Amino acid sequence: MGEGILQVRNLTKRYGGLVAVNDVSFNLMEREILSVIGPNGAGKSTLFKLIASFVRPSSGKVIFEGEQISGRAPHVVARSGVVRTFQEATIYKGLSVRDNVLVAHQLRAHANLLGFYLGSGRARADEAEFARSTDEILEFLGLAGLRDEQASSLPQGHLRALGIAIGLATNPKVLLLDEPFAGMNHDETMHAVDLVRGVRERGVTVMLVEHDMPAVMKISDRIVVLNFGQKIAEGTPAEIQNNDKVIEAYLGVEDETIGM
Repeated sequence: MGEGILQVRNLTKRYGGLVAVNDVSFNLMEREILSVIGPNGAGKSTLFKLIASFVRPSSGKVIFEGEQISGRAPHVVARSGVVRTFQEATIYKGLSVRDNVLVAHQLRAHANLLGFYLGSGRARADEAEFARSTDEILEFLGLAGLRDEQASSLPQGHLRALGIAIGLATNPKVLLLDEPFAGMNHDETMHAVDLVRGVRERGVTVMLVEHDMPAVMKISDRIVVLNFGQKIAEGTPAEIQNNDKVIEAYLGVEDETIGM
């Protein structure tokens, strides 16, 4: 196994006396689906914020395609290709499904804003390309029929798909999915699993934080397990399910939560 597309190196985040993430290291390989799991309070969401540069590490670093990205502004990291989708924070509820995805394309706009106002040739070319790309992404995610619906009227499963569409609009190399299966019923979850696999088939490397263990076991190439901020295990779904440290970390949690 090589170095991968993204390396997490001895990442630590302290909040006063609390160590939320404690000396965590792992590699994310190109075009894999890697899940980060762990009991509540294990440090999963803090780790994600560190990787997307929403939070600065106390020590350690994140390297993407050979360059350190930790400490850079989040929008700079997103432009470089590491994009985090939030549960719903990036969705404009008052806009249509299609307009939400169009707006997200602006992150990768080549023309500056003045060019858009002046209607420069470059801006017009961008707008035409964004429109084409938006329609293609909506088609790919099964949202084409809902393109004119207001985002606020969408059910949970479609909202989550729209979140992924917004992430794809920024043309990511690595997509960080924050609990993509939360609040879904079984059918919606299985559909979302297929969508995430489809994202990977487009050449995007996927990393997700998730509580839904059956979905994690089904979708992941590899899993990293955190407990109390530390990495306690890393491996394939089969290896993780049979790992004593992981089983111990989840003791007291219902069996179906860990999918065993």
